[in-house]
Formats: sequence, C-alpha cells, structure tokens
Amino acid sequence: MPVTEPRYAAVIHAPNRLQICAMLAAVDSMEFSRVRESLGVSDSVLSKHLKVLEGAGYVEVTKARGASYPRTWIALTRDGRRALAGHIAELRRIVAFADAPSGGEGETPPSD
Repeated sequence: MPVTEPRYAAVIHAPNRLQICAMLAAVDSMEFSRVRESLGVSDSVLSKHLKVLEGAGYVEVTKARGASYPRTWIALTRDGRRALAGHIAELRRIVAFADAPSGGEGETPPSD
C-alpha cells in the first residue's frame, strides 16, 4: 500500500466536513439523512457543506427515487479519498510534534 503524502486540505479541515469525509471513507455511499443525523445538523447546514465538498470534487451527490420519496446519496470520490488520506497524514505529522521528545530541554520562552 503506497504511503500517502501529507497534504493539508483546507476544504476538508472544517470540523463538519472532516466528519462527513471520514464517515464516507468507510462506505461506498451513505444516505443524506443518515449523515445529517450523525452530525446532528440541519438539512441546510449539511447541504452547504456538501456544496463546498462537491465543488472541490471530493463528493458526489446522487438523487434517486425511493418507494415513496426521493432519496439523496452521498459518496466520497477518488479525489476526495486521496485528499482525506493526505489531510489525515498531515494532521498526524503535525500532532507528532506534541509527542516528540523536546530537543530544547531547559529552554525558556523569550521575555517581552
């Protein structure tokens, strides 16, 4: 499995969009209502985040006719999966600084 290049993705970084992408990464697609309920947001809030992700080419939104009502399905695109993987790798790289042993033990912050 190839190593993912760490790359910050500002479009994905917003908390709700990061959660959307993470949920979608685990499945082929997910129904709009299930994503909305998982996030605990309104239809309009989810729709706005999906428009941003769709505009970046990270998600695909498909409407299908259900038995009695239309259903909306959301899927993470290949580019979306790559961007999420790169973003997660970058977050891990950043967080590693907090876990690294201090190279400057005994240093004191500059005084004003």
